[in-house]
Amino acid sequence: MRTPRSVPLLATALVALVASGPQALATAPASTSAPAPHCARQERTHVPGAELQRQACLADLTTTGLAGTPYTDTADQAGLTAKGTRVPSGVPGLQIDGYFPDDSHTNTTHGWNHDAQFVIRLPDRWNGGLVVTGSPGNRKQYATDAAIADRVLAKGYAYAATDKGNTGPDFYRDGERPGDAVAEWNVRTTQLTRAARRAVALRYGQSPRRTYMTGISNAGYLTRWQLENHPELYDGGVDWEGVLWKADAPPLLTSLPTAVAYGQGTADAEDLYAAGFARGSEFLWPYHQKVYWGLTQKVYRAAFDPGYDPDCPGASAGSTTERILAPCASDAAYRYADRPASVHRAVERVALTGRVGRPLITLQGDLDTLLPIATDAHAYARMVRDRGRGALHRTYTIQGGTHTDGLYDTYPDRLRPILPCYRDAFDALTQWVERGTPPPSDRVVDRPATGDVVDTCSVAPPGEPSA
Repeated sequence: MRTPRSVPLLATALVALVASGPQALATAPASTSAPAPHCARQERTHVPGAELQRQACLADLTTTGLAGTPYTDTADQAGLTAKGTRVPSGVPGLQIDGYFPDDSHTNTTHGWNHDAQFVIRLPDRWNGGLVVTGSPGNRKQYATDAAIADRVLAKGYAYAATDKGNTGPDFYRDGERPGDAVAEWNVRTTQLTRAARRAVALRYGQSPRRTYMTGISNAGYLTRWQLENHPELYDGGVDWEGVLWKADAPPLLTSLPTAVAYGQGTADAEDLYAAGFARGSEFLWPYHQKVYWGLTQKVYRAAFDPGYDPDCPGASAGSTTERILAPCASDAAYRYADRPASVHRAVERVALTGRVGRPLITLQGDLDTLLPIATDAHAYARMVRDRGRGALHRTYTIQGGTHTDGLYDTYPDRLRPILPCYRDAFDALTQWVERGTPPPSDRVVDRPATGDVVDTCSVAPPGEPSA
């Protein structure tokens, strides 16, 4: 089967770029838990359409129980959560790893060298729901195990995640036409959702009563796209700092060239402010200049506009970490508005419209220095309102939040992790969908001066009960 191919999100943390995946499942023990009762329907459960799938009945489906086993990859989770984040554990159930037919080979996990890999986790104590996500950045299917999977599994949800169909800094090479790589993300997410719903029905004897889509960054984009294009599959979603793709001026290809120019000394701070970067985020610029701006601009530009500079990044984003992270010199002068209509059409294939068909909550930090909130979350909120769908959407601006929670460990006096606010927003979404309780209106969630910012947050105004 040949499908459009996918793209990495925003630059993966350095350790995740160079880390190897977990050992092959073929060399792992078939089961690490007691047999019955939680494996009772294992023989009836499968993932429709999968080319390969492996089952394991496990004593604990969370990262606490899976760390060091082939059933997760903690290296690929680097930087997404703050140190000291509390995570639940002790969730027994069935895990299915596998892949759908695909003809690209960027994902080397388990030694399969095969893309369109997925993981589905089916807890013994099921609450009737399913949560679906994709990998952020250019990471793989286990990337948000600690950030998302652990919590929803502990609440009783079944969980499914996809690698989006391609991984790594060379994702842009996947596909035959410009835009194919990102377009595959959407195809693979829809494919996994349908297959996971069927696997849930086989495991528990009934289809999920509720299905939620969620994700970080690139997977935040996937959440928006799915609720716009396949609302029949979902009951709602939470978008954590999703990438905004729109045909007229996609922020990744309009704000990042200015950031690259700043790094080359041909733009100044006022230019970055004009491009949407927040005042007060200056202390984060050196890190993003070194790790994110150049890599992100060059690989996404290559995904949609390979003819602009075919020699950079060329056949590969780089053979060393230094070369992978380095920008293309030509990208400082990139002007999306001046590019041929074919480039705009490639972006339009994956563009968002704001026409959401299910309840959606968006969160983004006001100090996001990869995707400025002014050009992303706030711009998407306007799109939703312009489509007359504002009643289905909430946007929460997290004061002191930035694109990766791991940076909180370096700047605890200036930043706050978004994860605890995301967890509260997810609970608010489920109450909205299942009880008809509307969440708070769009608002800024202030950074508290005291207290446990790593594990506590309420998206409700002070004095109102949290979800």
